[in-house]
Amino acid sequence: MFTSARDHTTSYSSEQAPEHAKATAAITRTRRGARVSAVPSPALCDVSFSVEPGETIGVVGGVGSGKSTLVSAIPRLIEFGDGHVRIDGQDVNHWPLRTLRSSIAMVPQDSFLFSLSVSENIAFGAPDASEEEIRIAAKRAHVLDDIEDLPQGFDTLVGERGINLSGGQRQRIALARALLLDPSILILDDALSSVDAVTEEAILKNLREARAGRTCFIVAHRLSAVRDASRILVLDRGRVIESGSHEELVRRGEVYAHTFRRQQLEAELEHESGA
Repeated sequence: MFTSARDHTTSYSSEQAPEHAKATAAITRTRRGARVSAVPSPALCDVSFSVEPGETIGVVGGVGSGKSTLVSAIPRLIEFGDGHVRIDGQDVNHWPLRTLRSSIAMVPQDSFLFSLSVSENIAFGAPDASEEEIRIAAKRAHVLDDIEDLPQGFDTLVGERGINLSGGQRQRIALARALLLDPSILILDDALSSVDAVTEEAILKNLREARAGRTCFIVAHRLSAVRDASRILVLDRGRVIESGSHEELVRRGEVYAHTFRRQQLEAELEHESGA
């Protein structure tokens, strides 16, 4: 999680090996890139961009392209050197870490749940939330019906790391927890990878309303998850090789467009085989 008012701006650059990261509305990176131990080449290189308040940024690319490194730098899960990430013009390394993270909510692909009830898991970062607020967050994350089908509903005890839930249910409960926090910045790091395309679309529809006025970063494998983003960054080997809206990138006919068409064909074939 992360702090700063929703009208804040963030900038990010990857010139030198990053060591801290912050982001709310605009982000920029420079040229030397982030270096990760045991990786011979920079995880990020020549990455530079700004994000305005309320924008949604899609981040796509193959395995090892630097997607998670990029978004993990925002709440300083990966630390970048001074001057590479700024919020409202201020170096993120100069923000108190607690303040920085208090207005950021991040949902990773492998979401962690505690050995508590479903309700307590959703309200973990907001213990004063009302039952109605918890239900609204669950509905926005498209997990309300699943929860109500559990033996004790919201009072059902979640096993260690959510072992008694499906991967998609765990991700959606973690998403509900993030939405309940009402963060200035919402980061979804491949957080919809375990749900099917129909559920993904329902969640994204709810998120279009929920993310109004807040800055969002959506890392995804399925390009359908980012097609409504204000801007999409296509990463390859730590570099941004394409940037633009979904429509712009499809018209260019390059990597993004080829991947989008392939995924469309795969979805059509899957639908036909299941019909």
